[in-house]
Amino acid sequence: MSYRYHTADVFTDKAFGGNQLAVLPDARGLSSDQMATIAREFNFSETVFVLPPDNDANTRRLRIFTPGAELAFAGHPTVGAAFVLAATGEIALRGDETRIVFEEKVGPVPVLIRSVEGRPVFTQLTAAKPPERGEAGYDASTIAEVISLGVEDLAVDGDYAIEGVSVGEPFLIIPVRSIEALGRARINLQKWETTLRGSWASEVFLFSADDSAGVMRARMFAPTMGIPEDPATGAACAGFGGYLAWRSAVRDGTLRYTVHQGVEMGRPSVIEVETDLKDGEVSAIRVGGASVLISSGTLHVF
Repeated sequence: MSYRYHTADVFTDKAFGGNQLAVLPDARGLSSDQMATIAREFNFSETVFVLPPDNDANTRRLRIFTPGAELAFAGHPTVGAAFVLAATGEIALRGDETRIVFEEKVGPVPVLIRSVEGRPVFTQLTAAKPPERGEAGYDASTIAEVISLGVEDLAVDGDYAIEGVSVGEPFLIIPVRSIEALGRARINLQKWETTLRGSWASEVFLFSADDSAGVMRARMFAPTMGIPEDPATGAACAGFGGYLAWRSAVRDGTLRYTVHQGVEMGRPSVIEVETDLKDGEVSAIRVGGASVLISSGTLHVF
């Protein structure tokens, strides 16, 4: 059988930046094993398989695979799939803003598509779940070893802490003192195996505050998912939006952050994060950015 596919670079407005994504706009007839095999063949951080929705009120159903696992939720496949389907005419645009809903294993995920002159230019998801706090009390020296840094490189003596967070997929958020130290980080797989494998938040998201207010630099390593390093991680950034909100003095309103990721990989990404607060509680988290359509073709499945 033959299947159409498209590839896009997500969280960038420039070709060959951001995070690569493969999208099969009509994946009916493929088994789970075939989807996993195709994801390994593309070998991008994620491949998304688009199916008809179970509920006719929703737009499409998505199944998302990394080279190593199927995910309940992921950010760059969600916003990237919305962009690709809109750019190729699979989803009709309705004016400057089009609102759709994707079914994912985490639940319904609302997505906003912004358009200019009939072309999608920005897509933004709203997390299906509020942020969930995981384990606390990590030993900073041990975690520093996992990421091949010294404990002095971690920014754990102020407002920030090492903490697991999830809005559908858990990530361990690790504050790093400087962008220079962030650039030196490497996963020590042997230490990761004995420390984080099998834990609630085994994938690690490192960040350092940039000089500008509201601007962050980040890196993400996901050994369990088969991703040595990810150029842009929407699900982690959504959890990060909750992490930052829990430490903010703001009790009502919207916090806005810009996360730069993938710089060290030569695939710079820009991820816009918005967190709504009401009476000190997180009421919504949104993650969005631009995308670029890169290629289209036919995949032959035997």
